[in-house]
Amino acid sequence: MDISQLEVFLAVAREGGFSRAASKLYRTQSAISQSVRKLEAEIGEPLFDRSSREGLLTDAGRVLQEYAERLLNLRENAREALTELRELQMGKLVVGANELTALYLLRVLGEFRRVHPAIRIVVTRSLGSQLPDDVRRHKCEFGILTYEPQDAELASIVVYSDELIFVVPPQHPLAREGRISIRQLGAESFVAHIVASPYRDKVIQAFEKYKTPLHMGVELPTLQAIKRFVALGNGVAFLPEISVEDEIARGDLIRIPVQELSVHRKLRLIQRKAGAVSHAGRAFLKIAESVAHNQGGRYCFERDR
Repeated sequence: MDISQLEVFLAVAREGGFSRAASKLYRTQSAISQSVRKLEAEIGEPLFDRSSREGLLTDAGRVLQEYAERLLNLRENAREALTELRELQMGKLVVGANELTALYLLRVLGEFRRVHPAIRIVVTRSLGSQLPDDVRRHKCEFGILTYEPQDAELASIVVYSDELIFVVPPQHPLAREGRISIRQLGAESFVAHIVASPYRDKVIQAFEKYKTPLHMGVELPTLQAIKRFVALGNGVAFLPEISVEDEIARGDLIRIPVQELSVHRKLRLIQRKAGAVSHAGRAFLKIAESVAHNQGGRYCFERDR
């Protein structure tokens, strides 16, 4: 049986006869009769009592009527759901990020939520090294990375230009300096992130290059913990600028340029090259591009490839 046969069957049952169903469906009575006979042959049961001119249903007809109505209602529900999806009245957006790159998402997702409040947003946390695989395996539609993935299956877009900066608490003796040398940091106690990263490696290399000791007396698991620990006067730190913008604006932390150290890094949005982008995904890309245009500064939207 197919949907068109069920539609004809229901029309006969609702209209109470073959001729009225034919008029309702703008078809000939013979076509209606033929469709019902074919359906009865497939089922192996008569659906209408032919001795009645009112198109009375048999027991089998009444059973089929219930299920046919369910199927047609389900089809209509599916159509409505797809329309809502196209019009962004429903749907789900899944983005993968780590502790740092999730900070980029805050402004973009805030705008996305304002424009498309019906779309459910899920940000999954993963190590940066695992995100390309997560995107390839469809665990998330997009990922935000701090490096360009060398993967032919993925496309990337540069969305933010970050910088590693040196911060101290307001009461620190260096807080009033306009610029410092790396050699002035040999006696400082640094609070470091416990997870190895290219940022950390470049800092270590810079200190080695200028023959300056690097004392990492405390290692903490999150950027949030490092910021709070330093703000309380427990050392100094090198942190991504995106992670301390608010603290610097409030004066909780003081940024001091280090003349021998300039470390910049691009944040990239990655996605699969093959396959269709979801309606929510296309809307997300438009919002990310709009934020880059309106916000400017470190925000951008530049396709790598």
